[in-house]
Amino acid sequence: MKTEGKKTIARNKKANHDYFLLEHYDLGIVLKGTEIKSIRSGKVSIQDAYCHIKNNEMWIVNMHIGKYEQGNIFNHDETRTRKLLAHRSEIKKLLGKTTQEGLTLIPLAVYLEHGFAKIEIALAKGKKLYDKRDDSKVQEAKRQIQKVTKERNRRVY
Repeated sequence: MKTEGKKTIARNKKANHDYFLLEHYDLGIVLKGTEIKSIRSGKVSIQDAYCHIKNNEMWIVNMHIGKYEQGNIFNHDETRTRKLLAHRSEIKKLLGKTTQEGLTLIPLAVYLEHGFAKIEIALAKGKKLYDKRDDSKVQEAKRQIQKVTKERNRRVY
């Protein structure tokens, strides 16, 4: 069992592009059978996944964990709905924000911490097309500034 820091297994790269990320939460995942072995080997994807709250429990839908190669007939279903572990007060707080304010819960990363699989989710608000354009303009300006400063530093030396 690994007892060092946390090791990121999967990351949702489009989350920053598609959403304004407001609050971050780290939660545990309820896994069955060979799922943890597949996660440790890196066979997990959260690109199309999302979270919702039902009956005061938090669930992640569409999270893909690949089949374990050395598994037998008791191998897990790849895209089953999995329960997330959070405190009741956090779930109630998130339920209020998602229903009243029109926010959504999206997964950002899956990681291992002290041998346990955890997931980082964010309370997010969807971006409009013009917001995405503004962000891309800002990123392009930052790239140009870095390029110019890099060229200046080369000339100095």
